[in-house]
Amino acid sequence: MKSMTIKEIPISRITISNLNVRKDLQSGTEDSTLDDLAKSIFERGLINPITVLVNDGKYDLIVGQRRYLACQLLGWKTIPAIVRTNLEDIDARILSLIENVHRADLHPIDKSRGYQQIYEALGTYTKVSKETGISVPTVKRYMLLLLLAPSIQQQLTTSDGPAGICTLSKLAELFPNFEDQEYVLERIQGFKQQVQLEILKRSQGDINKIDILCEQAIGGCFDVIICKGLDGCPYIPKECLGKVKRIIAEAKKPATLIEPIST
Repeated sequence: MKSMTIKEIPISRITISNLNVRKDLQSGTEDSTLDDLAKSIFERGLINPITVLVNDGKYDLIVGQRRYLACQLLGWKTIPAIVRTNLEDIDARILSLIENVHRADLHPIDKSRGYQQIYEALGTYTKVSKETGISVPTVKRYMLLLLLAPSIQQQLTTSDGPAGICTLSKLAELFPNFEDQEYVLERIQGFKQQVQLEILKRSQGDINKIDILCEQAIGGCFDVIICKGLDGCPYIPKECLGKVKRIIAEAKKPATLIEPIST
């Protein structure tokens, strides 16, 4: 039976659990350092309590590591905490991931490892998706990041965003060799992420295609311009607008079934 209570607990009795998803404390601190967080807590109080798991009289921290460390900096003796009991390891890891996964300041590799551990425990992407509320494609993309060369993983930051994660996961999927990954990434850097992804897709994992695809990209072959409406699109000459509309209208018509001729 899983249960929880909220109470003040001594900071000295808290240890950071290895089940905590967050490992990289520097990630996502470009705009808010630990000192900044401590100052905010000092001025406004701790808005959200941490979450701990009772373990042999001690408390294992599973959610709220930065809040806990900030309160330590402030010299607090106790801290408000949600105290969980009878929680299996996998449930604790899922709880930590769910609490952190929607936060922009969680390092992508921390997310990847969290998904990987839950996947190993549950066995299917569908179950991971159901437990975390994250789509199967997104879970797969993050897990693919673990197949990147260590040198590339070290370059990952919270600022990469969904587009960057999509590109790098495709790189890992198509090019399993670390040296190939590093070469391809060096060649495609400088292009917009949409173009980077298009180069990777068209290469189909063939390292020999990368250079020619990059040359084509420099020539603007993969540039895509999106117009919200044909009438307002500045890239379609007015004299061609009617023809374009007719082509689109014809394409939308349902296909006509032609009866076979009896012989």
